[in-house]
Amino acid sequence: ALDKNLALLLADYQVFYQKLRNYHWNVKGPLFFSLHAKFEELYLVAAERVDGLAERLAARGQRPPSTLAEQLHLARLAEDPEVPAAEDMVARLVADLGVLVDHLRDAVKVADAEGDSAAVNLLDGFADEEEQVSWMLRAFLG
Repeated sequence: ALDKNLALLLADYQVFYQKLRNYHWNVKGPLFFSLHAKFEELYLVAAERVDGLAERLAARGQRPPSTLAEQLHLARLAEDPEVPAAEDMVARLVADLGVLVDHLRDAVKVADAEGDSAAVNLLDGFADEEEQVSWMLRAFLG
């Protein structure tokens, strides 16, 4: 069950990563400078999350979902084909972060039940950091 959770999270983070790239490339208006930089910061973190999840799967003897097709099939987050207004971008990211935190916390319970303390530590750390980012983005929205 943990392996499935890790694969799903990896896929979710790949979609989140690409959404952040989309927003980074396409944000416009008076918030451009602050959000362009923030989205880059966040997509670099998301890329690290993907790598951490893939490495945990590999350490558990599993093959991480490695193609975009596999990842899109597994992902619970949706791509954003639109280019929303800057504040809407942030609101959509806050919503995705809420979903990610819920899935991370669920996966922590599974990892704990399976006795995988490395996965517990990894996922708990991700969830804690995503909650902080979500709070900051909500504060940005007012």
